[in-house]
Amino acid sequence: MLKAKKVIIADDHPLFRDALSQAVTGAFGDIEVISCGAFSTLQRSIESHGDSDLILLDLHMPGAVGFSALRYLGLRCPNIPVAIISAHEEPEIVLQAIKHGASGFIAKSSPLAGIIESVQNVLMGDVVLPEGIDISKAAMNAPAKEDLHEKIQRLTPKQFRVLMMLIDGRINREIADELCVTEATIKAHLTEIFKKLEVSNRTQAATVAAAYLEVEEPTISY
Repeated sequence: MLKAKKVIIADDHPLFRDALSQAVTGAFGDIEVISCGAFSTLQRSIESHGDSDLILLDLHMPGAVGFSALRYLGLRCPNIPVAIISAHEEPEIVLQAIKHGASGFIAKSSPLAGIIESVQNVLMGDVVLPEGIDISKAAMNAPAKEDLHEKIQRLTPKQFRVLMMLIDGRINREIADELCVTEATIKAHLTEIFKKLEVSNRTQAATVAAAYLEVEEPTISY
């Protein structure tokens, strides 16, 4: 079995997060597991654990909107593979996750042994998909979002983080305080964001980005 030294698990459900952490530890032995229950915690963990071998990411994290956390990680730490682990199993969502940069998509409905096998395959460089999912059919039926996809890819990590805060309804002062910069810096970021997304104001930027990134949360009990 391929060894991994450090894995980040980002999921807001404590019971599932703990069970997955125990399964990863049991499978890989001497491994450091960093657990995150919110996107803000994940951001801090990335700063301290940029040498992680893998990030296991739930699609629905407090502080993030749908694929926004995945997009941010792709910009912030492109060398760390990210596997989505989700209650979603719709081919369209799996397809979008892969297009947003996921190295794999693991269904939460899978037995723990199957999840660990998928983790191992992702670490080996394979693109893992849920059993029975055919994303080629989903690609044929997917709405045309390529133009916006390319626009969002133009954003820097800091610009994308500002955009996420716009979606969350933050004002410039709040964004500046969280990022420890001046409001003038935030205004400069917004100018670039508007230009790259080809919009005129913060409302348009937030609306367009949210519609593109959002994923409706599934109904599931733990």
